[in-house]
Amino acid sequence: MIKKISPLAPKNFPKLPLVKGVSISTAKSGTKYKGRRDIFTAVFEKGTTVAGAFTQSDIRAEPVEFCKKNIIDGSARVLVVNAGFANAFTGKKGKKINKSITSNIKKIVKCREKDIFICSTGVIGENIPLRPTNKAISQSLKISENKWESAAKSIMTTDTFPKAIGRKILIDNKEVSLVGIAKGSGMISPNMATMLAFIFTDALIDKTVLQTLLNIELRNSFNAITVDSDTSTNDTVLVFATGKAMDDKNERIISRTSDPRLIKFREAFSEVMHDLAIQIVKDGEGAKKLIQIKVSGAENTSSAKEIARSIADSPLVKTAVGASDPNWGRIIMAIGKAKEKINPKKINLKIGSNTIIKDGEISRSYSESRTKKYMKGKDILLDINLGLGNSFSQIWTCDLTEDYIKINADYRS
Repeated sequence: MIKKISPLAPKNFPKLPLVKGVSISTAKSGTKYKGRRDIFTAVFEKGTTVAGAFTQSDIRAEPVEFCKKNIIDGSARVLVVNAGFANAFTGKKGKKINKSITSNIKKIVKCREKDIFICSTGVIGENIPLRPTNKAISQSLKISENKWESAAKSIMTTDTFPKAIGRKILIDNKEVSLVGIAKGSGMISPNMATMLAFIFTDALIDKTVLQTLLNIELRNSFNAITVDSDTSTNDTVLVFATGKAMDDKNERIISRTSDPRLIKFREAFSEVMHDLAIQIVKDGEGAKKLIQIKVSGAENTSSAKEIARSIADSPLVKTAVGASDPNWGRIIMAIGKAKEKINPKKINLKIGSNTIIKDGEISRSYSESRTKKYMKGKDILLDINLGLGNSFSQIWTCDLTEDYIKINADYRS
Protein backbone atom coordinates (compact mmCIF):
# COMPACT_ATOMS: atom_id res chain seq x y z
CA MET A 1 0.00 0.00 0.00
CA ILE A 2 1.23 3.51 -0.91
CA LYS A 3 2.31 5.43 2.17
CA LYS A 4 3.79 8.62 0.75
CA ILE A 5 2.96 11.51 3.06
CA SER A 6 0.41 13.83 1.48
CA PRO A 7 2.01 16.93 -0.07
CA LEU A 8 -0.75 18.88 1.69
CA ALA A 9 0.27 17.66 5.15
CA PRO A 10 1.29 20.21 7.82
CA LYS A 11 5.05 20.50 8.36
CA ASN A 12 4.85 19.62 12.06
CA PHE A 13 2.45 18.05 14.53
CA PRO A 14 0.91 20.91 16.57
CA LYS A 15 1.76 21.59 20.19
CA LEU A 16 -1.42 20.72 22.08
CA PRO A 17 -2.63 21.91 25.48
CA LEU A 18 -3.38 19.75 28.49
CA VAL A 19 -7.06 18.90 28.85
CA LYS A 20 -7.90 18.49 32.53
CA GLY A 21 -9.99 15.51 33.53
CA VAL A 22 -8.96 13.11 30.75
CA SER A 23 -6.17 10.54 30.69
CA ILE A 24 -5.16 9.13 27.28
CA SER A 25 -2.96 6.25 26.21
CA THR A 26 -2.24 3.89 23.31
CA ALA A 27 -1.17 0.28 22.83
CA LYS A 28 -0.25 -2.33 20.20
CA SER A 29 -2.58 -5.26 19.59
CA GLY A 30 -0.30 -6.83 16.97
CA THR A 31 -3.26 -7.76 14.76
CA LYS A 32 -3.81 -5.81 11.52
CA TYR A 33 -0.80 -3.50 11.79
CA LYS A 34 2.39 -5.15 12.95
CA GLY A 35 4.73 -3.06 15.07
CA ARG A 36 2.52 0.02 15.43
CA ARG A 37 0.02 1.28 17.99
CA ASP A 38 -3.57 0.63 16.94
CA ILE A 39 -5.49 0.98 20.22
CA PHE A 40 -6.42 4.36 21.71
CA THR A 41 -8.09 4.83 25.09
CA ALA A 42 -9.30 7.85 27.02
CA VAL A 43 -10.52 7.73 30.62
CA PHE A 44 -12.62 10.64 31.87
CA GLU A 45 -13.27 11.84 35.38
CA LYS A 46 -16.80 11.58 36.71
CA GLY A 47 -19.15 14.29 35.53
CA THR A 48 -17.92 14.34 31.93
CA THR A 49 -20.63 15.11 29.40
CA VAL A 50 -20.65 13.81 25.82
CA ALA A 51 -22.31 14.64 22.50
CA GLY A 52 -22.12 12.75 19.24
CA ALA A 53 -23.14 12.38 15.62
CA PHE A 54 -23.11 9.21 13.57
CA THR A 55 -23.33 7.89 10.04
CA GLN A 56 -26.67 8.15 8.29
CA SER A 57 -25.95 4.99 6.32
CA ASP A 58 -28.59 2.26 6.63
CA ILE A 59 -25.76 -0.17 7.35
CA ARG A 60 -24.14 0.89 10.61
CA ALA A 61 -21.26 -0.81 12.37
CA GLU A 62 -21.82 -2.40 15.77
CA PRO A 63 -19.73 0.27 17.57
CA VAL A 64 -21.95 2.96 16.02
CA GLU A 65 -25.11 1.27 17.27
CA PHE A 66 -23.49 0.87 20.69
CA CYS A 67 -22.52 4.55 20.89
CA LYS A 68 -25.91 5.75 19.61
CA LYS A 69 -27.57 3.90 22.47
CA ASN A 70 -25.17 5.21 25.11
CA ILE A 71 -25.14 8.82 23.91
CA ILE A 72 -28.73 9.27 25.08
CA ASP A 73 -27.60 9.46 28.72
CA GLY A 74 -24.99 12.08 27.83
CA SER A 75 -22.30 10.99 30.30
CA ALA A 76 -18.92 9.36 29.62
CA ARG A 77 -16.11 7.64 31.50
CA VAL A 78 -14.25 5.66 28.81
CA LEU A 79 -13.52 5.89 25.08
CA VAL A 80 -11.85 2.98 23.29
CA VAL A 81 -10.84 3.06 19.62
CA ASN A 82 -9.32 0.30 17.51
CA ALA A 83 -7.89 0.63 13.99
CA GLY A 84 -7.82 -2.11 11.37
CA PHE A 85 -11.19 -3.80 11.90
CA ALA A 86 -14.49 -1.95 11.40
CA ASN A 87 -16.69 -4.51 13.21
CA ALA A 88 -19.31 -3.69 10.56
CA PHE A 89 -21.68 -6.23 9.01
CA THR A 90 -20.46 -8.82 11.47
CA GLY A 91 -23.88 -9.91 12.78
CA LYS A 92 -24.25 -11.55 16.19
CA LYS A 93 -20.49 -11.98 16.42
CA GLY A 94 -20.08 -8.21 16.24
CA LYS A 95 -22.41 -7.69 19.18
CA LYS A 96 -20.50 -10.30 21.20
CA ILE A 97 -17.25 -8.49 20.41
CA ASN A 98 -18.66 -5.25 21.80
CA LYS A 99 -19.92 -7.10 24.89
CA SER A 100 -16.53 -8.68 25.51
CA ILE A 101 -14.68 -5.37 25.14
CA THR A 102 -17.19 -3.66 27.45
CA SER A 103 -16.84 -6.35 30.11
CA ASN A 104 -13.07 -6.06 29.92
CA ILE A 105 -13.22 -2.27 30.36
CA LYS A 106 -15.53 -2.50 33.37
CA LYS A 107 -13.03 -4.72 35.17
CA ILE A 108 -10.46 -1.93 35.05
CA VAL A 109 -12.56 1.24 35.17
CA LYS A 110 -15.47 0.98 37.56
CA CYS A 111 -18.29 2.49 35.53
CA ARG A 112 -21.64 1.80 33.94
CA GLU A 113 -21.89 0.25 30.48
CA LYS A 114 -23.69 3.35 29.22
CA ASP A 115 -20.64 5.47 30.16
CA ILE A 116 -18.46 3.53 27.68
CA PHE A 117 -17.95 4.47 24.02
CA ILE A 118 -16.36 2.10 21.51
CA CYS A 119 -15.27 3.13 18.01
CA SER A 120 -13.70 1.08 15.24
CA THR A 121 -12.25 1.76 11.80
CA GLY A 122 -10.88 -0.58 9.17
CA VAL A 123 -12.04 -3.43 6.97
CA ILE A 124 -15.79 -4.15 6.84
CA GLY A 125 -16.90 -7.72 7.56
CA GLU A 126 -13.80 -8.83 9.47
CA ASN A 127 -14.10 -9.72 13.15
CA ILE A 128 -11.85 -8.05 15.69
CA PRO A 129 -9.41 -10.61 17.17
CA LEU A 130 -10.63 -10.43 20.76
CA ARG A 131 -7.80 -11.85 22.83
CA PRO A 132 -4.98 -9.56 21.62
CA THR A 133 -7.35 -6.59 21.36
CA ASN A 134 -8.64 -6.92 24.92
CA LYS A 135 -5.09 -7.42 26.16
CA ALA A 136 -3.96 -4.20 24.46
CA ILE A 137 -6.99 -2.30 25.76
CA SER A 138 -6.21 -3.46 29.31
CA GLN A 139 -2.60 -2.31 28.95
CA SER A 140 -3.66 1.07 27.61
CA LEU A 141 -6.28 1.70 30.30
CA LYS A 142 -3.77 1.03 33.08
CA ILE A 143 -1.29 3.72 32.04
CA SER A 144 -1.49 7.45 31.33
CA GLU A 145 0.77 8.81 28.60
CA ASN A 146 -1.11 11.94 27.51
CA LYS A 147 0.74 11.91 24.19
CA TRP A 148 -1.65 13.36 21.63
CA GLU A 149 0.55 12.58 18.63
CA SER A 150 0.63 8.91 19.59
CA ALA A 151 -3.15 8.99 20.00
CA ALA A 152 -3.71 10.58 16.59
CA LYS A 153 -1.38 8.07 14.93
CA SER A 154 -3.02 5.07 16.59
CA ILE A 155 -6.39 5.64 14.87
CA MET A 156 -4.92 5.97 11.35
CA THR A 157 -5.64 3.49 8.55
CA THR A 158 -4.81 4.78 5.05
CA ASP A 159 -4.01 8.20 6.53
CA THR A 160 -0.53 9.50 5.76
CA PHE A 161 -0.28 11.95 8.66
CA PRO A 162 -1.85 12.32 12.13
CA LYS A 163 -4.54 14.99 12.35
CA ALA A 164 -4.88 17.20 15.42
CA ILE A 165 -5.54 20.75 16.54
CA GLY A 166 -5.70 22.54 19.89
CA ARG A 167 -7.04 25.81 21.24
CA LYS A 168 -6.90 27.71 24.55
CA ILE A 169 -9.47 30.28 25.66
CA LEU A 170 -10.47 32.09 28.84
CA ILE A 171 -13.88 31.62 30.42
CA ASP A 172 -14.44 33.60 33.64
CA ASN A 173 -10.65 34.10 33.82
CA LYS A 174 -10.09 30.35 33.79
CA GLU A 175 -7.99 28.75 31.04
CA VAL A 176 -10.06 26.27 29.06
CA SER A 177 -8.51 23.85 26.56
CA LEU A 178 -9.84 22.12 23.44
CA VAL A 179 -8.06 19.32 21.59
CA GLY A 180 -9.31 17.48 18.53
CA ILE A 181 -7.95 14.45 16.68
CA ALA A 182 -9.33 12.75 13.60
CA LYS A 183 -8.69 10.10 10.99
CA GLY A 184 -10.02 9.95 7.49
CA SER A 185 -8.53 9.44 4.07
CA GLY A 186 -11.20 7.68 2.00
CA MET A 187 -14.88 6.70 2.03
CA ILE A 188 -15.76 10.24 3.02
CA SER A 189 -18.91 12.00 1.88
CA PRO A 190 -20.44 12.47 5.29
CA ASN A 191 -23.87 13.81 6.08
CA MET A 192 -23.03 13.97 9.77
CA ALA A 193 -19.38 13.63 10.59
CA THR A 194 -16.25 12.04 9.23
CA MET A 195 -14.92 8.55 9.63
CA LEU A 196 -13.69 9.19 13.16
CA ALA A 197 -13.20 12.46 15.04
CA PHE A 198 -12.85 13.12 18.75
CA ILE A 199 -12.84 16.48 20.51
CA PHE A 200 -11.90 16.90 24.15
CA THR A 201 -12.41 19.97 26.34
CA ASP A 202 -12.29 20.76 30.05
CA ALA A 203 -15.09 23.34 29.79
CA LEU A 204 -18.15 22.87 32.02
CA ILE A 205 -20.97 22.41 29.51
CA ASP A 206 -24.35 20.72 29.77
CA LYS A 207 -24.84 17.72 27.46
CA THR A 208 -27.80 19.32 25.65
CA VAL A 209 -25.85 22.50 24.90
CA LEU A 210 -22.87 20.42 23.76
CA GLN A 211 -25.08 18.43 21.39
CA THR A 212 -26.68 21.60 20.00
CA LEU A 213 -23.27 23.13 19.30
CA LEU A 214 -22.09 19.97 17.58
CA ASN A 215 -25.18 19.80 15.36
CA ILE A 216 -24.71 23.43 14.30
CA GLU A 217 -20.98 23.23 13.61
CA LEU A 218 -21.24 20.00 11.60
CA ARG A 219 -22.82 21.96 8.75
CA ASN A 220 -19.70 23.89 7.85
CA SER A 221 -17.09 21.36 8.85
CA PHE A 222 -17.48 17.60 8.51
CA ASN A 223 -20.69 17.98 6.49
CA ALA A 224 -18.96 20.35 4.08
CA ILE A 225 -16.27 17.94 2.85
CA THR A 226 -16.07 14.98 0.51
CA VAL A 227 -13.21 12.81 -0.73
CA ASP A 228 -14.85 10.18 -2.91
CA SER A 229 -18.65 10.53 -2.46
CA ASP A 230 -18.90 7.38 -0.32
CA THR A 231 -20.34 7.23 3.20
CA SER A 232 -18.80 4.90 5.77
CA THR A 233 -20.53 2.39 8.01
CA ASN A 234 -18.51 3.76 10.93
CA ASP A 235 -18.71 7.56 10.70
CA THR A 236 -18.56 8.97 14.23
CA VAL A 237 -17.73 12.26 15.90
CA LEU A 238 -17.74 12.48 19.69
CA VAL A 239 -17.22 15.53 21.88
CA PHE A 240 -16.31 15.16 25.55
CA ALA A 241 -16.46 17.96 28.14
CA THR A 242 -14.90 17.14 31.52
CA GLY A 243 -15.66 20.49 33.20
CA LYS A 244 -12.41 20.31 35.19
CA ALA A 245 -11.03 23.68 34.04
CA MET A 246 -14.09 25.28 35.61
CA ASP A 247 -14.26 22.91 38.59
CA ASP A 248 -15.25 25.48 41.15
CA LYS A 249 -18.15 25.32 43.60
CA ASN A 250 -19.16 28.81 42.52
CA GLU A 251 -18.92 28.04 38.81
CA ARG A 252 -22.24 27.40 37.10
CA ILE A 253 -22.50 24.85 34.31
CA ILE A 254 -23.19 26.35 30.89
CA SER A 255 -26.75 25.11 30.42
CA ARG A 256 -28.09 27.56 27.81
CA THR A 257 -26.87 28.33 24.30
CA SER A 258 -27.54 32.01 25.09
CA ASP A 259 -25.00 32.00 27.95
CA PRO A 260 -22.41 34.72 27.08
CA ARG A 261 -19.64 32.46 28.40
CA LEU A 262 -20.28 30.24 25.39
CA ILE A 263 -19.30 32.84 22.79
CA LYS A 264 -15.52 32.32 22.96
CA PHE A 265 -15.93 28.58 23.37
CA ARG A 266 -18.11 28.32 20.28
CA GLU A 267 -15.57 30.26 18.21
CA ALA A 268 -12.77 27.91 19.29
CA PHE A 269 -14.97 24.83 18.85
CA SER A 270 -15.87 25.93 15.32
CA GLU A 271 -12.19 26.43 14.47
CA VAL A 272 -11.28 22.98 15.79
CA MET A 273 -14.01 21.21 13.81
CA HIS A 274 -13.33 23.09 10.58
CA ASP A 275 -9.56 22.57 10.81
CA LEU A 276 -9.95 18.82 11.38
CA ALA A 277 -12.33 18.56 8.44
CA ILE A 278 -9.89 20.33 6.11
CA GLN A 279 -7.01 18.14 7.31
CA ILE A 280 -9.07 15.08 6.37
CA VAL A 281 -9.56 16.39 2.83
CA LYS A 282 -5.84 17.25 2.59
CA ASP A 283 -5.15 13.59 3.34
CA GLY A 284 -7.73 12.19 0.92
CA GLU A 285 -6.34 9.01 -0.56
CA GLY A 286 -3.84 10.05 -3.22
CA ALA A 287 -4.66 13.75 -2.82
CA LYS A 288 -2.26 16.36 -4.15
CA LYS A 289 -4.56 19.38 -4.24
CA LEU A 290 -7.19 20.94 -1.99
CA ILE A 291 -10.28 22.16 -3.85
CA GLN A 292 -12.66 24.75 -2.40
CA ILE A 293 -15.99 25.04 -4.20
CA LYS A 294 -18.08 28.16 -3.59
CA VAL A 295 -21.61 28.43 -4.93
CA SER A 296 -23.38 31.77 -4.45
CA GLY A 297 -26.40 33.48 -6.00
CA ALA A 298 -28.64 30.46 -5.45
CA GLU A 299 -32.34 30.66 -4.64
CA ASN A 300 -31.80 28.79 -1.36
CA THR A 301 -28.99 27.22 0.67
CA SER A 302 -30.09 23.67 -0.09
CA SER A 303 -29.84 24.29 -3.83
CA ALA A 304 -26.38 25.89 -3.45
CA LYS A 305 -25.18 22.93 -1.41
CA GLU A 306 -26.47 20.35 -3.90
CA ILE A 307 -24.72 22.09 -6.79
CA ALA A 308 -21.48 22.44 -4.80
CA ARG A 309 -21.60 18.74 -3.91
CA SER A 310 -22.36 17.76 -7.50
CA ILE A 311 -19.16 19.50 -8.58
CA ALA A 312 -17.14 18.14 -5.64
CA ASP A 313 -18.24 14.56 -6.32
CA SER A 314 -17.56 14.64 -10.07
CA PRO A 315 -14.63 12.37 -11.03
CA LEU A 316 -14.25 14.38 -14.24
CA VAL A 317 -13.84 17.65 -12.36
CA LYS A 318 -11.48 16.11 -9.80
CA THR A 319 -9.24 14.47 -12.42
CA ALA A 320 -9.08 17.71 -14.41
CA VAL A 321 -7.92 19.58 -11.31
CA GLY A 322 -5.41 16.82 -10.61
CA ALA A 323 -3.98 17.30 -14.11
CA SER A 324 -3.95 21.13 -13.75
CA ASP A 325 -6.33 21.22 -16.72
CA PRO A 326 -8.75 24.21 -16.77
CA ASN A 327 -11.45 22.10 -18.40
CA TRP A 328 -14.26 24.37 -17.23
CA GLY A 329 -16.82 22.47 -19.30
CA ARG A 330 -16.75 19.70 -16.69
CA ILE A 331 -17.75 22.20 -14.00
CA ILE A 332 -20.65 23.39 -16.15
CA MET A 333 -21.66 19.75 -16.67
CA ALA A 334 -21.66 19.12 -12.91
CA ILE A 335 -23.82 22.21 -12.30
CA GLY A 336 -26.40 20.94 -14.77
CA LYS A 337 -26.57 17.37 -13.48
CA ALA A 338 -27.41 18.58 -9.97
CA LYS A 339 -31.02 19.08 -11.17
CA GLU A 340 -31.36 22.30 -9.18
CA LYS A 341 -32.91 25.51 -10.49
CA ILE A 342 -30.46 27.42 -12.70
CA ASN A 343 -30.51 29.87 -15.58
CA PRO A 344 -27.53 29.13 -17.86
CA LYS A 345 -27.56 32.73 -19.12
CA LYS A 346 -26.88 34.05 -15.61
CA ILE A 347 -24.05 31.72 -14.56
CA ASN A 348 -20.68 33.23 -13.67
CA LEU A 349 -17.61 31.03 -13.14
CA LYS A 350 -14.14 31.80 -11.84
CA ILE A 351 -11.18 29.51 -11.24
CA GLY A 352 -9.17 31.39 -8.66
CA SER A 353 -9.28 35.03 -9.79
CA ASN A 354 -9.58 34.00 -13.45
CA THR A 355 -12.99 34.80 -14.91
CA ILE A 356 -14.07 31.97 -17.24
CA ILE A 357 -17.81 32.53 -17.70
CA LYS A 358 -19.59 35.87 -17.38
CA ASP A 359 -23.38 36.01 -17.66
CA GLY A 360 -23.52 32.62 -19.34
CA GLU A 361 -20.82 33.26 -21.94
CA ILE A 362 -17.06 32.82 -22.16
CA SER A 363 -15.41 35.95 -20.81
CA ARG A 364 -13.42 38.06 -23.26
CA SER A 365 -10.68 38.33 -20.63
CA TYR A 366 -10.34 34.57 -20.21
CA SER A 367 -6.77 33.31 -20.50
CA GLU A 368 -6.27 29.54 -20.72
CA SER A 369 -2.53 29.80 -20.06
CA ARG A 370 -2.98 32.02 -17.00
CA THR A 371 -5.66 29.73 -15.58
CA LYS A 372 -3.54 26.63 -16.21
CA LYS A 373 -0.64 28.25 -14.39
CA TYR A 374 -2.93 28.93 -11.40
CA MET A 375 -4.13 25.31 -11.41
CA LYS A 376 -0.59 24.03 -10.95
CA GLY A 377 -0.84 25.21 -7.34
CA LYS A 378 -1.96 23.12 -4.37
CA ASP A 379 -5.00 25.20 -3.37
CA ILE A 380 -7.69 25.55 -6.03
CA LEU A 381 -10.83 27.70 -5.80
CA LEU A 382 -13.84 27.05 -8.03
CA ASP A 383 -16.18 30.03 -7.64
CA ILE A 384 -19.67 29.85 -9.14
CA ASN A 385 -22.38 32.53 -9.01
CA LEU A 386 -25.79 31.39 -10.25
CA GLY A 387 -27.25 34.90 -10.42
CA LEU A 388 -30.65 33.85 -9.04
CA GLY A 389 -30.72 34.84 -5.36
CA ASN A 390 -28.65 35.48 -2.25
CA SER A 391 -28.02 31.97 -0.89
CA PHE A 392 -24.56 30.46 -0.55
CA SER A 393 -22.80 27.19 0.25
CA GLN A 394 -19.29 25.82 0.02
CA ILE A 395 -17.66 22.40 0.06
CA TRP A 396 -14.05 21.27 0.18
CA THR A 397 -12.73 18.24 -1.66
CA CYS A 398 -9.48 17.00 -3.21
CA ASP A 399 -8.30 15.94 -6.63
CA LEU A 400 -8.57 12.38 -7.93
CA THR A 401 -5.28 10.73 -8.86
CA GLU A 402 -3.90 7.34 -9.87
CA ASP A 403 -2.74 6.82 -6.30
CA TYR A 404 -6.37 6.70 -5.12
CA ILE A 405 -6.90 3.61 -7.26
CA LYS A 406 -3.65 1.99 -6.14
CA ILE A 407 -4.39 2.58 -2.44
CA ASN A 408 -7.92 1.19 -2.60
CA ALA A 409 -6.99 -1.75 -4.83
CA ASP A 410 -4.52 -2.77 -2.14
CA TYR A 411 -6.59 -1.77 0.91
CA ARG A 412 -6.99 -5.21 2.52
CA SER A 413 -3.36 -6.31 2.15
